[in-house]
Amino acid sequence: MSDTRDLLIEIGTEELPPKALRKLSQAFADAMSEALAGAGLEARHIRLYAAPRRLALLIKSLPIAQADRENVRRGPALAAAFDDEGCPTQAAIGFAASCGVAVEALDQLETPKGSWLSFRALEAGQSTPQVIPELVSKSLAALPIPKRMRWGSRAEEFVRPIHWVVLLFGDEVIDAEILGTKADRYTHGHRFHHPQPIYLNEPEAYLSILECEGYVLADYNNRREAIRSQVIEQAQALGGEALIDDSLLDEVTALVEWPVALSGQFDDSFLQIPSEALISSMQDHQKYFPVIDKNGALLAHFITVANLASKDPAQIKTGNERVIRPRLADAAFFWNQDRKQTLAQRADGLRNMVFQKKLGTLYDKQERVAALAGRIAALIHADQAHAERAARLSKCDLLTSMVFEFPELQGVMGRYYALHDGEPIEVAEAIAQHYRPRFAGDALPEAGVSQALALADRLDSLIGIFAIGQPPSGDKDPFALRRAALGVIRICIEKTLDIDLQRLLEEATATYDSSLDAPEVIDQVFAYVMDRLRGYYQEQAVAPDLIDAVLATRPTRVLDIDRRIQACSAFRRLPEAQSLAAANKRISNILRKSNESIPANVDSALLRDPAERQLASQLEALNAEVVPLLEAGDYTPALAQLAALRDSVDAFFDQVMVMVDDPALRANRLALLKNLGDLFLQVADLSRLQS
Repeated sequence: MSDTRDLLIEIGTEELPPKALRKLSQAFADAMSEALAGAGLEARHIRLYAAPRRLALLIKSLPIAQADRENVRRGPALAAAFDDEGCPTQAAIGFAASCGVAVEALDQLETPKGSWLSFRALEAGQSTPQVIPELVSKSLAALPIPKRMRWGSRAEEFVRPIHWVVLLFGDEVIDAEILGTKADRYTHGHRFHHPQPIYLNEPEAYLSILECEGYVLADYNNRREAIRSQVIEQAQALGGEALIDDSLLDEVTALVEWPVALSGQFDDSFLQIPSEALISSMQDHQKYFPVIDKNGALLAHFITVANLASKDPAQIKTGNERVIRPRLADAAFFWNQDRKQTLAQRADGLRNMVFQKKLGTLYDKQERVAALAGRIAALIHADQAHAERAARLSKCDLLTSMVFEFPELQGVMGRYYALHDGEPIEVAEAIAQHYRPRFAGDALPEAGVSQALALADRLDSLIGIFAIGQPPSGDKDPFALRRAALGVIRICIEKTLDIDLQRLLEEATATYDSSLDAPEVIDQVFAYVMDRLRGYYQEQAVAPDLIDAVLATRPTRVLDIDRRIQACSAFRRLPEAQSLAAANKRISNILRKSNESIPANVDSALLRDPAERQLASQLEALNAEVVPLLEAGDYTPALAQLAALRDSVDAFFDQVMVMVDDPALRANRLALLKNLGDLFLQVADLSRLQS
C-alpha cells in the first residue's frame, strides 16, 4: 500500500464575488500549503481550481499520516533535582510523576546553560484524515474576506452560502463537517447543464469528470485561455480584432463555468460618439469585448461570453443587442448634452468641488496649477499660454454627464470637448495627457505643454498635501502621492527634461497662500521623491550602493541623476573601478579625520616624492579634459578618463605618507587628495560603493 495519496478539497458555494475569485483561490492554496507544512505533511504539489461556484484544491502525494515525533520535556536542573546524598528531591519526584514514570526513567539533558532532568517520549503521528478537517477550517477562516455573511438560521460565516463540501483522500471520504456542511464525495456540475450531484471515485478524476460530465471548466487559467481564444475567433469572423482588457477577461472568467463566446451588433449611428465612451459602456456595464478594424477604428460589433451552450444562440444574441441599445443611447445623450456648454463655461462650477478642505476647491487647484504649468513650460521651451489655458480647463470635464457616468474617461472626454469648443490641439491633448502615467508602465505625456501640465498637477499635490501634514503613511495614500512622485521621475528621465526639481518645488510653493507655510516642506518633499527614485532604479536592478553613491552628492536635477547612475554603472564594470572606489574611501577617511585647514591649490614646489609628483601631473593633465565633460553632464566618458588614474593613485598610497610631521608638506598632500576626491564627487561619492 502506498504511503501517500492525493487529497481533493472542494467548497461548493453560491456565486462567488467575481473580482475576488482569483485572490481567494490563491489565498486558499497558500493557507493550506502553510498549514500542511506546519502539521508535518509536505505535499508534492498543489493544484488550485476556481470557478464561480467553487474553490478547490488537488493536493498531490500527501503522506497518509504524520511522522512520529520525539518530544523532550525539560525538568528541574540537576542541582535542584538531587540532594547532597544523591537522593531525588521533591522537584524531581514531582516532575517524574507529571510524566507518568519513575525518577529512574528520566534522562539528563546537557545544554550550554547547564544540566537538566528530562523526559523523552515518542509521540505517534496522527493519520492525515484526522488532521485535515481542522487545517481546512483554519485555512478558510484565514481567507481575505472583508465582509462575511451568514445564511438561514446558521451561525457559520463565509463569503457566500456553502452548499456542498468534498473531502476525498485517495478513494476514501474524510468524515468531517466544514462550516456546518457534511463532507462527501459528490460534486455538482453546471447550474443548468448538469445540476445533479456527480460521483467522484478519486481526486485525480475531478477535473476531467467536471468538464466531460458536469459542463464546468474548473481550472481558472484554462478557462481564461478558452475565453480568450473564443473571443479572438469571433472577432476574426467579423473581420476585426477584439479589444481584450486583462481585468475584464479576469472578471468574465470568474463569472462563467462553461464559456461560449457569441457576437452581436449595434446601430452604426452610435459610432459618431467617441469610441472611448462606447468601449467603456460595453466593458464596464455589459462585460462585452469591443471589436476594432485593422486601423484601430471601432466596429459596430461586440462579443459577449455566455455561461452555457444554448440550443438557440440567436436568442442570446438578440437579447444582448436589445440590452446594449439603451446603454449606448445614454452615452449618445450625454455626448450631445455635454457639448451644449463649453469647458470654460463649466470652470466656475469647480468652486463647489472640494479638492481638500485645507487646500481649497478644484477651482483653486486649477489656478495654482495654471501658474506653475506656465513657469514649467517656459523652462522646457513649451508654449506658456497654452500650458496655462490647458491647466485652467484640465478638470472641467469632471462636471460633464459623460465623466460622471464613466469616471475613467476624465481627461479623455475633456480632450473631445476642448476640440469641439475650438481650443488649440496642444491644449486639448494636454487635458487628456496630463493624467499620464496613470499606472506603472503607462505611456507618458508626449508634447511639452502636456508634460508641463502633468508635472505641475503632481507637484502641486505633493507640496500641498505635505504642507498640511498628511503625507502617505503605510498603505494609506489617498491622494496617490507615490504615483505622483514616480510620475514626476519618469517624465523627467524618460522625456529627457533637464530641469531642477528643487527649483520646481520652490515654484510650486510660490503658488500657495503664505498662511500655509509651504516652503517649510520643500526638503521633505524632495527627500520623498528621492525615495521613490531609489525604488525606480531598484526595479531596474541598479545596486542600492550605487544609487547611494550618486544621491550622496545631492544633485537636484532628476535627469542629471539618471546620467550619473548610468555613468557609475558603466564605471563599475571597468577593471579599475574597485581600486579607485577603495582609494576614494581612503581619501574620505583621511579628510574626515583631518582637523586642519586644507589649501585650495596644490603647491608644486612642495611635491617631494616621485609618486605624488606623478599623481599631481596626471591629475592636472586630466583636469583640462575631464572638467568640460563634467560641466556638460557627459559623466560616462569623464569617469572612463578618470579611471586612468588608478596606477598613479595606487602608487601614491603605497609610497607616500600623507600625515607627515611637516605641516606644509602634510597640508599640500591633503590638498592633492582633496582635489582628486572633488573631481570624482562631481559625479558620485565613490567611497560608498561596496567591493
